[in-house]
Amino acid sequence: MTISIKEKIEAANAEAFNRINAAEPVLVDIVPAGDVVPGLEDRMVLHAGPPVDWKHMSGAQQGAVMAMAMFEGWADSHGQAGQLLDRGEIKLDSNHHHHAVGPMAGTITRSLPVYVVENRTFGNRAYCRLVEDRQQFGDYSQDAIAELYNWRDAWAPALALGVRHMEGLALKPIIAKALQMGDELHNRPNAASAIFAGAMAAPMIGAGVGKDDLTSTLNYMTGHDLLFLGLSMACAKSAADAACGIEYSTVVTAMARNGKEFGIQVSGLDGQWFTAPAPEVDGLYLPGYGEGDAGLDMGDSAITETVGWGGFILAGAPSILNLVGGTPEEALAYSREMREITVGLSPDYLIPALGFQGTAVGIDIRKVVQTGILPIIDTAMAHKDPGHPIIGAGLVRAPMECFHQALRSFAARYATE
Repeated sequence: MTISIKEKIEAANAEAFNRINAAEPVLVDIVPAGDVVPGLEDRMVLHAGPPVDWKHMSGAQQGAVMAMAMFEGWADSHGQAGQLLDRGEIKLDSNHHHHAVGPMAGTITRSLPVYVVENRTFGNRAYCRLVEDRQQFGDYSQDAIAELYNWRDAWAPALALGVRHMEGLALKPIIAKALQMGDELHNRPNAASAIFAGAMAAPMIGAGVGKDDLTSTLNYMTGHDLLFLGLSMACAKSAADAACGIEYSTVVTAMARNGKEFGIQVSGLDGQWFTAPAPEVDGLYLPGYGEGDAGLDMGDSAITETVGWGGFILAGAPSILNLVGGTPEEALAYSREMREITVGLSPDYLIPALGFQGTAVGIDIRKVVQTGILPIIDTAMAHKDPGHPIIGAGLVRAPMECFHQALRSFAARYATE
């Protein structure tokens, strides 16, 4: 019996959907990125979004890259860092090319400790850096870089001792519980952050973390509402990577932005980027900032929407609307709308406001193009120029051109059948 290409696509998409849902993410370590991230070289800065060179980087991403050069000791000032980059003496590459993700500018270098999350179902690993509200937005001040030093020298090592003492921390139960508590795991991981902090306290004590580092780390964790975002991003990346490379699948496995371009990747077209100009973010600004200050959409954090969290689960996280704008009715509508462009509903990650039905999982490029419905993403906002911290947050839609490109490429590859 001849199997039609439509049947092959449906079977492939079911496989991608099942792989994403089957993921069992476990935090297994927190170590310097150079020790674990594949292909990360010395004098290399990984960044969020599709590949982009120094000349064409957005202002915020340039600021963050210069800050990392200062953090690593390659330069004494942002001016000196800029000169090194102008001369091509620092390499740049996309996080996604190294099984990694990073929030906003997304910058990762060898000395920066990263979360190591293993997908125990399939054995693959994903990596993400810490989350903060200054350097990752392009702030290259000494105060901004000081938080990276604290992470490298005190907080990450203390947490790592706790993780090793407990022989890994399963993250799926934390995520499922947090979604029942009003999180959406992108801009509002408050409950997950609190659960994670509680889960790590006793293991750090049991591992013998020194009093000063223990106190500092506990203060850091309990005062950091966005702490879990780095973990949710690594979890999402580990799940999405497991669904890569499935022949005939039209499921999106990455959505990422670098402040200039928005890019997607598709399972059945593994390794290819489909890009369009990054959109503007519709949102709310912090005091002192306005529309004229904002850069375009940026960050790898849309990996959370790729697996059904973030904007896809806004119906279950109405408190986030105080940050990104909108109404509870709109939040419900967004979550319902995302069902129209996805393969199915998660059996594990449920939305109480929608009768405990699962969040929509498996963005299908065919359905996006057919319906005209674009994935909704909630995100933070960075300044258009380097040197600034966070300036606001809001909502954004992925550009349709990415999906048109992907569908054309899919047709060119598989149309002969």
